[in-house]
Amino acid sequence: MSKTPQRVCFVLQVKPERLEEYRARHRVVWPEMLAALRETGWNNYSLFLRKDGLLVGYLETEDFDQARAAIAQREINRRWQREMKEFFLQPDGRLPDSAMEPLEEVFHL
Repeated sequence: MSKTPQRVCFVLQVKPERLEEYRARHRVVWPEMLAALRETGWNNYSLFLRKDGLLVGYLETEDFDQARAAIAQREINRRWQREMKEFFLQPDGRLPDSAMEPLEEVFHL
């Protein structure tokens, strides 16, 4: 019997002056990065960007902690995170993937 996927939503803040470049980077995500996400359990993964830079991420996975740990082991992800770090407002200096704090789901139809 398959386990019901965990539904995860998180928010980050993209710097307003970097929005266009952020969008452009996501139109051409490296194939190796896409493969790594799939291989480590990041399913049905979407990013939504508001005009003020609010970024909402959504994914489904068997175990979010495990998926995060698995992708963190991939060199391609470490490279991607280093390159993407400068797009985000992160007062504590964390890489974007370590700043993803799941939101509490309060309703689901």
